[in-house]
Parts: sequence; structure tokens; C-alpha cells
Amino acid sequence: MSALDLILRGANLADGRRGIDIGIQQGCIVAIAPNLQAEARDVLHVEGCLVSAPFVDAHFHMDATLSLGLPRLNQSGTLLEGIALWGELKPELTAEALIQRALAYCDMAAAQGLLHIRSHVDVCDDRLLAVEALLEVKRRIAPYIDLQLVAFPQDGLLRSATAERNLQRALDMGVDVIGGIPHFERSMADGAESVQRLCRLAAERGLPVDMHCDESDDPHSRHIEILCAETHRHGLHGRVTGSHLTSMHSMDNYYVSKLLPLMRESGVAAVANPLINITLQGRHDSYPKRRGMTRVPEMLAQGIPVALGQDCAMDPWYAFGSADLLDVAHMAVHVAQMTSQEGIRACFHSVTDMAAQVIGLNDYGIEVGRPANLVVLQAEDAFEAIRLRAARLFVLRQGRVIAQSPRRSSHLHLPGRPESISLNFSPGNLRG
Repeated sequence: MSALDLILRGANLADGRRGIDIGIQQGCIVAIAPNLQAEARDVLHVEGCLVSAPFVDAHFHMDATLSLGLPRLNQSGTLLEGIALWGELKPELTAEALIQRALAYCDMAAAQGLLHIRSHVDVCDDRLLAVEALLEVKRRIAPYIDLQLVAFPQDGLLRSATAERNLQRALDMGVDVIGGIPHFERSMADGAESVQRLCRLAAERGLPVDMHCDESDDPHSRHIEILCAETHRHGLHGRVTGSHLTSMHSMDNYYVSKLLPLMRESGVAAVANPLINITLQGRHDSYPKRRGMTRVPEMLAQGIPVALGQDCAMDPWYAFGSADLLDVAHMAVHVAQMTSQEGIRACFHSVTDMAAQVIGLNDYGIEVGRPANLVVLQAEDAFEAIRLRAARLFVLRQGRVIAQSPRRSSHLHLPGRPESISLNFSPGNLRG
């Protein structure tokens, strides 16, 4: 074998393999083996560190990101006030400002090893300014981040007079996925009709669907049932996603026992957004307060693919967010009570390979022949990565290091302790 471009030596992988070398040539993975017998022009010694495929955000709103405080702050913390604020901001948007905010967020994403993002983009502004801006962002970041765009009628497909026409225009411009928001239509019947129209359009155009669905505390918001039925009717199996699904948290258990097999049968995937779901939902409750996040472990037990998303970052709906999908997974572990080792690993998969499956990525993962898109984490396994929200020591895109961070450590000078102490966050050091 001729000299490779790069070898990562001593990696731990998320599937449990340890001490693995990864050989890279011309931007692709060409070898995965312990003690790889090969020379390379460059070597990264990552002994004991977890090497993962990049993080995948299956649900985001890049058109609104980093707009916190424009035109004012969300005082109630509710979904509806956030939508109202976004409606106030839309007429004031400029393409230049939107592009600059999106690019700034993508810089954060690249540093965090987040190299695949599915973003919804509002199509209810007749100018389609946000669509044009994010298509330009998609072009600019293509060398380092894959961006999928969802045509999202934020104000309702039927509730907004021009939304359906604008959605079709956005698809003609090159937007990748059909979106919707049935629970925000004027009636349950209109919500059902919007699902039917959008799924029919997806079948006609051969496009996937990713629909904001039942983002509500109302247990009678059941558009996911319609989405499953229409998926089955139009043969869209494996191409449809229901995002949020927070009403499922409040649904009767008997009804859910019918719903989950229906989702599995139709091949509809789910995206939960734990940071946002537990912030926006339950706002009308006194005590006990509902968490509001959908039934992630129950769906996984049924074999339904579940991804986790950031959803928002510093915008009218959510003041926090830093493009850190380990933060998302960390919250999911807690709010879904997925604290078993199996549950923690599932949350890691839901921001990596399972999320890639949900948004239909090809050539994703650490396998021979795949692009060498990799993240080296200062952790020995998925548990430690989530627990510590581990530093991303290296982020590689097609075999090239595009981001690098120093190892986390602290030097302590404690009263009553004669010696200084180095607290090393190296893999395994902080585990009992």
C-alpha cells in the first residue's frame, strides 16, 4: 500500500470498538483496522478518544437564527408569541443580514463538528427573501457543511393566502423538502387538508416531507395520524418525518398504543427537539407541569427512527443554543429519562447515524469508501461525550482538518493543599 494522506491512530468508535486506526486517502476512508500497517504523510494520535461521524441536526430554523431581541424579546416564552414576533420581524429582514447571521451560526456549527443540517425556511413572505438568502448560504458553505432546506409555510398552508403558491415557487428554486404546520391552521379540518395537499404534492414531485406536527399540549391534536395515513396512501414510506409531536406527551396511552404501530407501518420518522419542547410546552400548566417532549423511548422501542434537533438558537423562540448537538443529547437523556447505558447510546445515535438516516443522508458514517468526515472527541465513549459535552479536538471534512480545539484541563491551586493539581479531562480520567 502506498503512503496514505492521513491515519488516525488508536481511535475508539461509537459501536464499542477500541484501538482502531483509520486510513484516509484523497478525502475518503480507505482502511479501518487495529494496528494498520501503513505509512502516511500525516498521523493524528487520538489514543483513547472517541472518533465519530459528524453530528447531524435534523431540525433547525436558520432563517431566524441569532435574531434574538429583534424586534423585541419573547416575554411569555410561548410558541405563539414566538410566531408573532417572527411575523413582526419578517418585513424588516434583509438578505444581507440574514446571510451574515446564518454564516456566523455555521461557523459555530463547524467548530462543534456539526456538518449536516436540515433547516426549515419560511415561505410565507411573498418576497421569498429568506429562501433566496439560505440558498446562497447553502452554496457558500457546501465545502464544509451539507445544508438541506425545507419549504415551511410558517403561517399555515391554508391560513396564509399565498403560502401554497410560495411553497411551490420555493421548490422550483431548489428547496429540497416539503414542510407544513397543520396544528397552526384555523381548524382541525384545515390541518388535515393541509397534510393531504402536501403529501399529494410530495408524491407528484418525488420529494421528502418534514412536517411540524402537533407542536401542542392539546392531546386531541392528532395530525400525525393523518400524516401516517397519507404517507401510506401515496407510497411515501421512508420519506416522511413528523417533527416535534409534543401532543403525544399528553395523549391517552390507549390511543398511543394504536398510533405508534401506525407510524411504524407507514415508515414515518420522528424528530424531537428537547431544548425547545420542554421550554415552550406546558406554559399553561400550573403543577404538575408537563415536560412536553414526545415519547422518544417508546418510539425507539417500536423501531421508529427518532432524531434529535437543536431547532432554534438565539431567536424569537429560544434565547440559548450554540450548535452543540451533545447539549441536545444531554437534555434528551434527562427529560426522556433515558439514563440507562443503552438509552444514553441511543441519544448519541439520535444526533449522529440515526439522524443521518432520518434526513436521508448518503455516504455518511465511518466505513471504507465513505468520505472522511470525522469528529475527534475528548471522551472515550458516547456516555462520556454526552456527560461532559466533550471538546471537539479535531473536525475533519473529506480528510482535511477544518476545526481544532485545545484539550480541556484545569490547574487548581487550592487552600490547604500544598501542591497544585492538574485536573485532566482526558478520556476516562473522570470516571469512577
